[in-house]
Amino acid sequence: MSHKHEKLLHALFQDRPAGNIHWREIEALLHHLGASVESLSGARLRVKLNGVEGVLHRPHHGNTLDRSGIQHVREYLAHARVTPALYEASRQAAPEGRKPSS
Repeated sequence: MSHKHEKLLHALFQDRPAGNIHWREIEALLHHLGASVESLSGARLRVKLNGVEGVLHRPHHGNTLDRSGIQHVREYLAHARVTPALYEASRQAAPEGRKPSS
């Protein structure tokens, strides 16, 4: 995982997440993790990652997520087993010289 994506993942799971996370960064992270993303009606997206399917919503006014939007993305990622702790554990378990792909 790139440093940029790793930093975003940590930002999403902070106790008080920043209110300036851009939606395009979330989409880039999802694609990087191997998620399939399908547009539904309006601002809704169907996302499937690690066998977990969910519906996420693009921000309606502007390009940044509010705290409830960040919370929704965080909950989805946690259900899909993508958290900073799990990423660190997979990174520690990878053979030396090899980084995990997600």
